[in-house]
Amino acid sequence: MDFHRHLFLAAAVALLLADGFVPATAASLGAGGFDPSRVVQLSWRPRAFLHKGFLTDAECDHLIALAKDKLEKSMVADNESGKSVQSEVRTSSGMFLEKKQDEVVKRIEERISAWTFLPPENGESIQILHYQNGEKYEPHYDYFHDRNNQALGGHRIATVLMYLSNIEKGGETIFPNAEGKLLQPKDDTWSECARNGYAVKPVKGDALLFFSLHPDATTDSDSLHGSCPVIEGEKWSATKWIHVRSFDLPVKQSGSSDGCEDDNVLCPQWAAVGECAKNPNYMVGTKEAPGFCRKSCKVCAE
Repeated sequence: MDFHRHLFLAAAVALLLADGFVPATAASLGAGGFDPSRVVQLSWRPRAFLHKGFLTDAECDHLIALAKDKLEKSMVADNESGKSVQSEVRTSSGMFLEKKQDEVVKRIEERISAWTFLPPENGESIQILHYQNGEKYEPHYDYFHDRNNQALGGHRIATVLMYLSNIEKGGETIFPNAEGKLLQPKDDTWSECARNGYAVKPVKGDALLFFSLHPDATTDSDSLHGSCPVIEGEKWSATKWIHVRSFDLPVKQSGSSDGCEDDNVLCPQWAAVGECAKNPNYMVGTKEAPGFCRKSCKVCAE
């Protein structure tokens, strides 16, 4: 369960790949593999990497075809209740695929896991998004501000954003807090929105990987990001959110108001192997933000 190991490994692998390191097993990954030589480091604050040609044109077209007739108005998570609500902050349309919907989707899922070095079971299903003229997603964080959404899978560690179409103008992914935002040259082909941070242009087949948590599992405020309004054309993308632990594990919801119940059925098992000390932020938490395994960590009386 030690998701610190996953964070450290993912960070170390990203560093090696950005420096041109090609693992000996890359060729053995088969249809689900990826090409490390196409990975470019964009930023360390936040940690962001671009994989050029992550998807083939045929794969992009296939994902769009799966989603085209099933799109619904996109939602956002309410910061207080954790419930999904409609908001002008996010004006796109979207839908979720099944993880094993078909062989193409399964192959892409395998490729994402191979690139990120994060377990496939920690990921949500891929979400297909469609942005038309003027549609956008205001800057936001992919980690959660409420405990309800953390109950299943915990915080989101990382996001893989795959671009399924080219776009004439606009629709850039922007990081307003990125350390290198003032150093990125931008000409007239960039939208006005893209000038407000480090930006990535949508290119069909490319994929952007960025981390929402630091290697010590604390949230990264530099990971603030958004989708600039589409000015010309339309934008199709596919998003894969990856959590600190399995997104499919059964979760026992706490019925106690004093935080003296475990919120996950695996808490006793994790506590027995020392996770209370290894991962105190998640297991124990603080007075303001109680952890998920306080009973098993024997801190309920504190």
